[in-house]
Amino acid sequence: MNTPTDENLTPRIETLIAHYSESHLNPVNEAIHCVCVPLIMFSLVGLIYALHPVAAMLFLLASLVYYARLSWRAVVLMGAWSLALLAAIAAMGEHLLWGCSTVFVVAWIGQFIGHKIEGKKPSFFEDIQYLWVGPLFVAQVHLRRLGWHW
Repeated sequence: MNTPTDENLTPRIETLIAHYSESHLNPVNEAIHCVCVPLIMFSLVGLIYALHPVAAMLFLLASLVYYARLSWRAVVLMGAWSLALLAAIAAMGEHLLWGCSTVFVVAWIGQFIGHKIEGKKPSFFEDIQYLWVGPLFVAQVHLRRLGWHW
């Protein structure tokens, strides 16, 4: 039985990001996503954390399992991002529920404005897994700006 390696899975992650990129070609839409996708991640995890911190950690763990199936680079990158999210969320204290609710709504409005500008519907309307691909797309955009290749 062949065990999947990162080399076997890398083409899949590249295919997913390339497909996601097709509906994010407009520079304004891309910029909006580079701001709003991390905010949505932050606020979603924060809302789950407000219900119960363990639930937020389980959600992040399940997400990391998805990323691990794609690439070791993805799981390392998103694992670091998850730790940063949890630290920021824990620091919000009593403002967590109200703050994350507001950020969640405003960031989604931004996303849909970006797609209106782009003239294409969000990728997750086709396949829900693109909700997890979006953060990888944003990470790739930022890494590319730093001169790093995914």
